[in-house]
Amino acid sequence: MIAITAALAAGSLTLTACGSRDDDGGSSNGDKTTVVIGLDAPLTGDLSALGLGMQNSADLAVKTANKEEFVKGVEFKLEPLDDQAQPTVGQQNAQKFISNKDVLGVVGPLNSSVSQQMQKPFNDAGLTQVSPANTGTELTQGDGWKTGNSVRQFKTFFRTATTDEIQGAFAADYLYNKAKVKKVYLIDDQKTYGAGLAASFKTNFTKFGGQIVGTDHINPDDRDFNAVVAKIKKTGAEALYYGGEYPAAAPLSQQLKDSGQNIPFMGGDGIYSGEFPKLNKKAEGDLATSVGKPVEQLDSAKTFIKNYEAGGYEDAYEAYGGLTYDATWAIIEAVKLAVEGNDGKVPSDGRKAVLDAMSKVKFDGVTGTISFDEFGDTTNHTMTAYKIKNNAWAPEYSGEPKLG
Repeated sequence: MIAITAALAAGSLTLTACGSRDDDGGSSNGDKTTVVIGLDAPLTGDLSALGLGMQNSADLAVKTANKEEFVKGVEFKLEPLDDQAQPTVGQQNAQKFISNKDVLGVVGPLNSSVSQQMQKPFNDAGLTQVSPANTGTELTQGDGWKTGNSVRQFKTFFRTATTDEIQGAFAADYLYNKAKVKKVYLIDDQKTYGAGLAASFKTNFTKFGGQIVGTDHINPDDRDFNAVVAKIKKTGAEALYYGGEYPAAAPLSQQLKDSGQNIPFMGGDGIYSGEFPKLNKKAEGDLATSVGKPVEQLDSAKTFIKNYEAGGYEDAYEAYGGLTYDATWAIIEAVKLAVEGNDGKVPSDGRKAVLDAMSKVKFDGVTGTISFDEFGDTTNHTMTAYKIKNNAWAPEYSGEPKLG
């Protein structure tokens, strides 16, 4: 991917930052009120391919809303911040968004571990957060979800991505019932996302009757996995399931194949990136799951894809592009409801009004019908399994998971 600076995509919105404050919940910008939507994602570093796709897709949603004058009297502005996939940086970014009173909603982040440091500050400030990529189930339902005692954690947190409870079950269902794999070696990177995904996979795979023949944890910053690969070889594993992201997944998969083990490597949406086959010379046949149906197959996504291509973005929209557009549009819809409920003006307490409106948001988005349940989770549980064919991800099967 060609690198793109945060300023490039944001700079296309030449809104004045020196407009005076008015009595409404935003800054006055001529005859319109400026409402800022924050975007937090890794815009630099190993995961920047995903983060830049998120930034561009949010940028497109904001530009579309402004062009259509979707909310009369409101000009939307995107403020992207780079969290470098680091929880501490994400926490700092949360405070920056909170301190800018024009910010009425924030899209992101990519990583569940980063989100864990952002949720409470946003909740305390009453600032709506919509993630297109966080899949850790505990982020919305708490640790009690594992025992059937789900409790909403933060009233301000929503997501357009489904949970790892769903994703892990879908992967287990696919491997056991469709790929007919009965023995799996399980590895995770010890991060919130990877560990949660691996745990859900293990629970459901064993319920189906599958056998976990070995488990391991790796450091996501490592790139030499020959020691763990040697251990896998002794177990008779028919597949390797990995909870983690593509920078470590790609060399792990290649080293597995280099050792003579021609078994499929499978992961979640964290490896579903165009970068995975670029970093892995032996990726052919590897598998990944991702949220929703492939946007290329959805009638609802045709306009998004057309406008994204016309937008001249230097980076692909990647795995979370459609979900990010929908997350951004959910905030835009909530702003519209808040404005319509306040005589056509942004309420003085815009953040509260937007948060109150989120439970009423429902629209046909890029990835399907967008609405949120009592936990703030998306009501769309469709998943897709992808396989590397000719060095690129190709969809194999879409549906909702059978629970083990």
